This record gives sequence, structure tokens and C-alpha cells, in this order.
Amino acid sequence: MEMDTLEKLYVDELKDLWSAEKQILKALPKMTKAASARSLKQGFRAHERQTREHVRRLERILKSLDVSPRGKKCVGMEGLLKEGSELIKERPEADVLDAGLIAAAQHVEHYEMAGYGTVRTWAKVLGRGDHARILQETLNEEGDTDKALTKLAETINVEAENAD
Repeated sequence: MEMDTLEKLYVDELKDLWSAEKQILKALPKMTKAASARSLKQGFRAHERQTREHVRRLERILKSLDVSPRGKKCVGMEGLLKEGSELIKERPEADVLDAGLIAAAQHVEHYEMAGYGTVRTWAKVLGRGDHARILQETLNEEGDTDKALTKLAETINVEAENAD
């Protein structure tokens, strides 16, 4: 598809976000299993439920545009998730792994926030206020997840430091 209009770029980025969310859905169970802190496991499970809703929202938006979400692979998210997977394979001490998983999850959240903020703004410019509202809701949730991860890190990072 030739990127010659903002509308086409908007659709392309929506598809990229859908791919990113689908990849996150595959990674979260592995992150949950690897985590040792119960609060972190619970956080990852909650984020998995939330991510399923994000996928549904993107599918609704793309359906309203008469576009399939398929056909685009988010290579940025693929790279971020690979970093988290490599950390798990290194098998660090449990609290250190938890601290690293939080860092990996926050990288993911920030990537998503950048993408959702962009498409929300483009939706406004394109006169798609209904899309902008849906995308803002997801952006708010991503920000809330990032804040929750920061709160978890305040405890887990200290435990990781004390593990030495």
C-alpha cells in the first residue's frame, strides 16, 4: 500500500498496533510464569485481560474502516518482547528477574503509549472523533499500567538490590 495520505498512514499504524497487542498476548503468559512476586503475576494477568480488550477495540475501529487488521507485523514490539524473553532465558535470581520483567514491561508500555497517542491525534485530524475517544481510553489504560508497574518496581527493585 502506497503511503500517500494520512488516512493510509493511520490505517497502517492501527494495524501495527493490532500486531503489537497480539504479540503481547502471546508473551504475557510467559512473563507471568517467569515472575516470582505474586503482585507482579497478578499485574501481568490483569494486563492480559486488558490487552484482549485493546485488541477488540482496534478490531472495531478497523472494521469501521472496512479494513482487516492482518497483514502487518510490528517489528518494534517483536524486538522489545525478544529482549524480555532473553532475560528470562538468562535465569537471574528471582527478585532480579522480577525487576527486569518490570523494566521490559515498561518498555512495552511506553512503545504502546507512543503509538496510541499518535493514532489518537491522527484520528482527531481525520475527523474521526469516535475513534479518537476509543484510542484515548486505551492510551489512558496503558498509562495506568505503566504507573502500576512503577509502583511495583518501588518494592521489587529494593528486594533485587538486597538479594546481593
